Amino acid sequence: MKLYYATGTCALASHIALEEAGAQYSTVKLNFATREQYSPEYLAINPKGRVPALVTDRGILTETPAMLAYIAQRFPKARLAPVDDPFGFAEVQAFNSYLCSTVHVAHAHRMRGTRWVDDPTAIEALKRKVPETVGACFELIENKMIRGPWVMGDTYTICDPYLFTIANWMESDSVDPARFAKVKAHRDRMAERPAVRKVLAAEKG
Repeated sequence: MKLYYATGTCALASHIALEEAGAQYSTVKLNFATREQYSPEYLAINPKGRVPALVTDRGILTETPAMLAYIAQRFPKARLAPVDDPFGFAEVQAFNSYLCSTVHVAHAHRMRGTRWVDDPTAIEALKRKVPETVGACFELIENKMIRGPWVMGDTYTICDPYLFTIANWMESDSVDPARFAKVKAHRDRMAERPAVRKVLAAEKG
């Protein structure tokens, strides 16, 4: 398998999951500063012009929740999701879908406002709203979603690298992590995992 990623993006979640699963994979780092994600070569892999993208022996996958689910199902011995429990697996998917469709989108309003509006005044209004909207998302996660030391309780799942990835954006969104003791403790706990440390070092290299 081959993972296409860029530093500081949601691709980190899939990168960590691959490492946790013990998968054999390679990586290709894209340079967003030079708009490499829009190069003809990459658009042939992912026409969306975004990361992550995962090349598998069955084809190419995009979208973080789908990639995380694939990794969990492809490597069941790693026990990264309750793949044999339809309801439990759906709960994992529900959490990851919330991160993808709501939290990430709220975060994107800070620097990707042109996806939604053209008026400079409206773009600035979107930016000003980010601390409130992102903060509200993490308040819900803190009070209603995290079940234990890990998102789903006592068992580590594919929800955990995804939450870790997005929780690392709080400061840049002007959201104080100190407001969310459970999320902050989870982020600190994740940072100590060997697989996470290995992936973070690799992405900095």
